[in-house]
Amino acid sequence: MSIRRTTKAARGAVAMASAVGLALVVSGCGGGGDGGARTDDKKPPARSSTPKDGGPGTPAADSSKVIGEMKGPDGIVVTLNSVVRDSGGFVTVNGTVSNHGSRAFNAIDWRSNETELRSRSSISGATLVDKAGKKRYLVLRDTNGECLCTTGLSGLMPGASRPIFAQFPAPPAKVTEVDFQLPTLPPATVQITD
Repeated sequence: MSIRRTTKAARGAVAMASAVGLALVVSGCGGGGDGGARTDDKKPPARSSTPKDGGPGTPAADSSKVIGEMKGPDGIVVTLNSVVRDSGGFVTVNGTVSNHGSRAFNAIDWRSNETELRSRSSISGATLVDKAGKKRYLVLRDTNGECLCTTGLSGLMPGASRPIFAQFPAPPAKVTEVDFQLPTLPPATVQITD
């Protein structure tokens, strides 16, 4: 009987040590790349806001420059405006999603399949693919399980547009061309700029 209790206690200690180690690894990888500028660690990362009235949102930065376009079902169009590599080792994709269809759009199919993910209506399922290096890069997450991407992307009414963004780990510096992919849409090949 005492061997059984000892074994059970040892398994519990291993599980606890694994959980603590995993938490430390996740917290070390969850930096937002903002150089420590955040003063409130409980505040979620910056993301595009969802207009309460369902009207058009603010266009993405430099929305006049189009580097790629993805057309999906029901008149949904994603226009990509920039894919920028920063010195912190990240790549940020900026664009705009527009609803040219006849019914409201919800990005529920664009989220990832992770069970721990908190961001429900988001573009957390987006990926960058380095075809030459045969690598896929997933959207980064913060320590609270939120994606570093646009969230709250629901109720996009016909004729409306909203800015979107997603942040990924940067591919090696020699990689300058990647495919940006969103579930249900064809991929767009885009150039990474510095």
